[in-house]
Amino acid sequence: MTSKRLLLALLIALLLFSFGAGFGLAQLLSPGASEVPPEFETLWETWQFLQEDYVNKEALDPKSLTQGAIKGLLEALGDPYTVYVDPETYELYWSEFEGSFEGIGAFVAMQDGELVVISPIAGSPAERQGIRAGDRILEIDGDATSEMTLTEAVLKIRGPEGTKVTLLILHQGETEPVEIEVTREEIPLDSVYLEMLPGNIAYIEIIHFSERTDQELSSILSDALSSGAMDIVLDLRGNPGGLLNTVVDVADEFLDGGTILYQADDQGEVMKEWKASSGGLATDVPLAVLVDGGSASASEILAGALQDHGRAPLIGTTTYGKGSVQLIDELSDGSALYVTTARWLTPDGHLIEGVGLTPDFEVEITEEDVAQGIDPQLERAIQYIEMGR
Repeated sequence: MTSKRLLLALLIALLLFSFGAGFGLAQLLSPGASEVPPEFETLWETWQFLQEDYVNKEALDPKSLTQGAIKGLLEALGDPYTVYVDPETYELYWSEFEGSFEGIGAFVAMQDGELVVISPIAGSPAERQGIRAGDRILEIDGDATSEMTLTEAVLKIRGPEGTKVTLLILHQGETEPVEIEVTREEIPLDSVYLEMLPGNIAYIEIIHFSERTDQELSSILSDALSSGAMDIVLDLRGNPGGLLNTVVDVADEFLDGGTILYQADDQGEVMKEWKASSGGLATDVPLAVLVDGGSASASEILAGALQDHGRAPLIGTTTYGKGSVQLIDELSDGSALYVTTARWLTPDGHLIEGVGLTPDFEVEITEEDVAQGIDPQLERAIQYIEMGR
């Protein structure tokens, strides 16, 4: 069995991955396997009794039963981020950090047994059809999401470009759900965008943290500074996270040293520390950071580091609170097991998981603001920067 251990700041996303079949039942349940608790013997006995006594022998498919056994094991943990990923989806997961994917373009998670939109991707079919952060997806093509795992829902929503999916959506703050038909498209995954605002303010938005985000940011920072940028507004709103190594490299561009984050066990004991190196492109450029309830995982790592070092204030609303570490073990058939192994702590030791980050300046955006094209959070960030000049 080969094993690739990669630390991720991972938020499960609509476009990313699924879990299910592929791990040998005998490997999982064999009483001869090393370090298997004696309680597992009853699982092996169940398999043997089914083989001997079950009336429908054709239903005794080892692959399907393995999937059910693994699913039961992981569901008993009560951790939505510890999951089993089949080979096809695992390959798809990594490919989606490299360029594009086919789907509706929205990140989702499970909250209290409900499928919730964390954020639609800007310009995606989901956004154009009015799907917003905080929306509940109640049904997919007539099937209730309450009966699905997160990954089952993800796979049902995904599909080839040009095909359609019908979602029953309950918008946040409303009581009556609506049906929304979305045509799937190829969604580009550029992760960093620049807009120069009046007053030589560089507005930089990071959508997610892919393998290329640090290079994209470096290029964009160079462009902005060469264009005369004096200040930066860094927008992490709706950013669901991504790769740990990438967000550490991104933080290096804004910090000239010090701790970026800690990895700690469930008791809060620090297991590992990540530090910033010197030489970043924007370590002394005045900075403000925008966050909201869709800012999760890796984006919370970056925001927490900048906040704790006094490098930039956070402006917006409390972040999502996804601060757990997933270890990836590749299995012999190309599938993978994602296991929560630790928690993230900010440089000042603040726990992210289940708590999130509290902004320095709490600024809400109302439905009326959205309808009128007003962004009071960005306006507050610009005001903060101008007051500091």
